[in-house]
Amino acid sequence: MSHQTTENRAFSWKALLWMLLFIWFFSSVVQVLIICTGFSGTNGLRDSLLYSSLWLIPMLLFPSRTRIIAAVLGVVLWATSITALAYYVIYHQEFSQSVLFVMFETNAGEAGEYLGQYFSLKVLLPLLAYTVVAILLWTRLRPVYIRNPWRWLISAALLYGLVLNPLAYTLIIKKYDLPKSFARLTSRMEPAAPWQLAVGYFQYRHQLGNMEKLLHANNALPPLANLRDANGEMPRTLVLVIGESTQRERMSLYGYARKTTPNLDAMSKTDPNLTVFNDVVTSRPYTIEILQQALTFADEQAPDLYLTQPSLMNMMKQAGYKTFWITNQQTITERNTMLTVFSKQTDEQFYMNQQRTQSAREYDANVLKPFQQVLNDPAPKKFIIVHLLGTHIRYEFRYPESYDKFQGNDHVPAGLSQDEVATYNQYDNAELYNDFVVSSLIKDYAKTNPNGFLLYFSDHGEEVYDTPPHNIQGRNEEAPTRPMYNIPFMIWTSPQWKQAHPRDFSGMVNRPYSSAELIHTWSDLAGLSYDMYQPQRSLVSPQFVPMTRWIGNPYKKKALHAYDKLPFGPTK
Repeated sequence: MSHQTTENRAFSWKALLWMLLFIWFFSSVVQVLIICTGFSGTNGLRDSLLYSSLWLIPMLLFPSRTRIIAAVLGVVLWATSITALAYYVIYHQEFSQSVLFVMFETNAGEAGEYLGQYFSLKVLLPLLAYTVVAILLWTRLRPVYIRNPWRWLISAALLYGLVLNPLAYTLIIKKYDLPKSFARLTSRMEPAAPWQLAVGYFQYRHQLGNMEKLLHANNALPPLANLRDANGEMPRTLVLVIGESTQRERMSLYGYARKTTPNLDAMSKTDPNLTVFNDVVTSRPYTIEILQQALTFADEQAPDLYLTQPSLMNMMKQAGYKTFWITNQQTITERNTMLTVFSKQTDEQFYMNQQRTQSAREYDANVLKPFQQVLNDPAPKKFIIVHLLGTHIRYEFRYPESYDKFQGNDHVPAGLSQDEVATYNQYDNAELYNDFVVSSLIKDYAKTNPNGFLLYFSDHGEEVYDTPPHNIQGRNEEAPTRPMYNIPFMIWTSPQWKQAHPRDFSGMVNRPYSSAELIHTWSDLAGLSYDMYQPQRSLVSPQFVPMTRWIGNPYKKKALHAYDKLPFGPTK
């Protein structure tokens, strides 16, 4: 009799709307805040709404138990989403596996301080309001009656469209293996409750396992043979600053018409300690791939040496330096695990960016405070790596509003659409802010009256409608253009270091060089020698020999090309 009654109940759009509002609420609040505050785009909200809709299925299949099912679901969704909301209220960032990494990597005292912030009045009041709204939405729930077999077909369609079809597409069409297909799906589900915590923790554990394997292999490597330090135990601080996606042609320091680097321009004119090199390129236009070469002995001809030979970080520790890594890049994601492995090869790490996606608003001024803290560390010999987010896409998220200077069509290539002009201007504004950060690092370093040098280079460049016919934006080594590879490269040498190491770089600034050979230049500058050191591969060595600057994917047959043969126009 009850079955017959259920079948005869009328479908209610109003009841369905309240049901959707209830299950969407727990996942969408943070995403709406993110959009309203301009910290990221709409993809997170889209995915949160889509994958929250999976919770319709049990309520559609068992309408007579709607309130009970919704109550159980509500408690689970509330408990998991309130953590993400509290984190956003405190830090104005989206919860991610990087947050879990940082939390689990801190000591007990720091973790206590971290969690203690959750119990302030500023946090408790929004969470109380959030809870009240959730309860009110639950009280408005009514069953949604759909006749058989439609309720089963609709439920199956939801499951297929949101879960089975994406898996089938990546497995069958894209030819991904099951773990990669599953990872693609879970990354889409992550903005929805309760997956912020579940997926975040799963990804954290998975990437942590990968990282620990790589670290274990690195720790087992033998040290560099016959390492000698010409500077002995003299106190000193050496700094390596790594930029991101910053091409030199869009810097006024290198002759660009717009004043995108006013601070570095002024320094280059008035500070004799700053040397700017004009013809340095990267070997690959991707962060992980180039740093596997620049920070190790690997290169385009032997790309796997980063796995079998010590890294720059290992070398500096072997030479007796206390080593530091300060990063504004994402921490422990599938792409960035290798970066985290590199960072963990140092003694102390500062992870300043816990955003779920790289395409979120985050400013490189984050690194200035920990940089000043590390400069004051009492260790007599310090090696500091600062890894910036630089001018990484999305460019408008790389600078605060006060740096939104370039807005018109001046010096913009003709023929660009309105959206392309906006992107072109945003990249220049990101360059302008990057100038502030890099020059601030140099100035903060100089204020400590250091004995040492600071070297800055960008991992790779970026094509932003620069190359005729001005229709390319991004990076693609299958269709390379010069802006993807042309990078800034400069050295600031302290007066104290200069006095002890009198070297004239002025005749070297136009040497053609690839950042894949960076470890040899660094060794030369730092006074380190060892069996693998090759002075002819150092940009600043009297024994320097120009070499073919290979670019391309070294793991693909016949994919390497000489950079210097790239045309200045479009490539096929």
